[in-house]
Amino acid sequence: MKKDIKLIALDMDGTLLGNDHQVSETNKKAIQKAREKGVEVIISTGRHYQTSSDIAKELDIHYLITVNGSEVWTMTGELIARQTLDARVIEKLVELKEKHQTWAWLSSTDQIWRGEVPEDILAHQWLKFGFDTREQQTKDKIWQTIESWEGIELSNSSPTNIEVNAVGVNKAAAIEVVCERLDINMSQVMAMGDSLNDIKMIEQAGLGVAMGNAQEKVKSVADWETTSNHQDGVARAIEEWVL
Repeated sequence: MKKDIKLIALDMDGTLLGNDHQVSETNKKAIQKAREKGVEVIISTGRHYQTSSDIAKELDIHYLITVNGSEVWTMTGELIARQTLDARVIEKLVELKEKHQTWAWLSSTDQIWRGEVPEDILAHQWLKFGFDTREQQTKDKIWQTIESWEGIELSNSSPTNIEVNAVGVNKAAAIEVVCERLDINMSQVMAMGDSLNDIKMIEQAGLGVAMGNAQEKVKSVADWETTSNHQDGVARAIEEWVL
C-alpha cells in the first residue's frame, strides 16, 4: 500500500512526546529526514498555543494547529484561522462542573484556567472547556447530558477527560486549511494520534496511524498501528511510510 505522503500531522501528548513530555532524539531525526525529502511536518494538538509553541519552534515546524483545531497558526506568528465557542455554552458547562464536582480547565484565546473559573465568563473569547474525572459513571453522565447540545463538538485527549469545542472544530478540518495553503489534499496526509480528538484526522487522512498506546476507538479507525509514544512510534511510522 504505497502512499504519496506530502504532509505529516502529529498529535503531541501521547504521540510526538514521550512519557517525559519531551521529543526524543529518534523522533527528531526522523522528522528532519522527512523534511529533507520535501515532506511538510506539522503539529496538531489539543493544547493551547501557549503550551505547544515551544515544541513547534524546537522542531522548526512551520504550521501549528492548536486547541483541537480551534486555531491554525504559522510559526511566524500569523493566525490563519480561529473558531470560538459561545460563552453561554461555557456558562452551562461550568454549572455542570459544579454539579458533578469535577476538575476542569478552560481555554480562551489568550489564557488558560486550570481548576478555577473566571468571574467574567462573557468577557472572554472561548476556545475549549475540559472536564477531568476518574469516575467513569460521572464522566458518562456528563457526556450524555451534553452530547445532544447544539453548537458543540465532543472529544477527549485522555481516557479521563471530556473536551468541548465549537461545532465543526476538529483536527481534520484544520489540516485541510493547511493543505489548501500548500496545494495538496488530505489523501497526501499521514496523521498520527492516540485519543478521540485525533479520530477525524486519522479517518480523513490518506494514511491514518494509531499509536500503540492509543485508545481502542482510535485503533479501530486507523489504517496502521505503530509502536507507543515511549517507543518512538512517530519515528517508526515515518521510517515505514515516508523514508
